[in-house]
Amino acid sequence: QVQLVESGGGLVQAGGSLRLSCTASGRIASINVMGWYRQAPGKQRDLVARITSGGSTYSAESVKGRFTISRDNAKNTVYLQMNSLKPEDTAVYYCNTVPSAWNWGQGTQVTVSS
Repeated sequence: QVQLVESGGGLVQAGGSLRLSCTASGRIASINVMGWYRQAPGKQRDLVARITSGGSTYSAESVKGRFTISRDNAKNTVYLQMNSLKPEDTAVYYCNTVPSAWNWGQGTQVTVSS
């Protein structure tokens, strides 16, 4: 079973930026769609952004224009560049296939202060 390790989270002020990384223990090149999800306290886990093997991307309306997803198949890594962060972006962020098929990693906490 592939293991996922997310990193790059932290505490940032509103308007700041963070870059998240997710490295898989297996090859992601054969995975058509990879995505970043987030889960805020008391809420369900939602898809934030996804990217196909061909590089096509989709972002949820709430993050469109602020978050950018990318992937490096050679490094088995998916990235999420987050700019203009808002307090409502506070959540634990996870990556996985879309739809999710691998075991979830531990996630990385992102906290945005106002």
